[in-house]
Amino acid sequence: MTKRKTLYLANPYGFSVQQREGPLVALVGVLESMGAEVWEPFSRNNQVDKAVAGWAYRVGQSDLSDVRAADGLFAVVNGCPPDEGVMVELGMAIAWGKPVFLFRDDFRRCTDSEVYPLSLMLFAGMPEKGWEAYLYGSVEEITDPDKALARWLRDAD
Repeated sequence: MTKRKTLYLANPYGFSVQQREGPLVALVGVLESMGAEVWEPFSRNNQVDKAVAGWAYRVGQSDLSDVRAADGLFAVVNGCPPDEGVMVELGMAIAWGKPVFLFRDDFRRCTDSEVYPLSLMLFAGMPEKGWEAYLYGSVEEITDPDKALARWLRDAD
């Protein structure tokens, strides 16, 4: 039996009750249904007493540690620009050579590029040809067996 791959879910949804109870639940559910062990930072690292000094530093360090330890990163990149915390986590994952997958169901374009819908740097950890397989535009598309996440989760370590 192979070990389940861990997938850090970089997202801004935990800041809002409605998003935490709606889109976040849906994303975690579909990723887990595909066999990933999902590391969602708001549920893992944000049970802190904000009245205690240094809480923010500890949360940041915990998130950094989880990004480093995870096998891959799935990032919600909605917004123009996307959430700055998600962008930092994505940058760390790219720098550490981890597989990265992007989720964007926001139709706005945030780039000067004719090719990429977002800053080209968000795609730096993906192949030049076939990068589209790493970008997801709906929750339903995440389970597509021909796209990069499904292939990565199927591959043995």
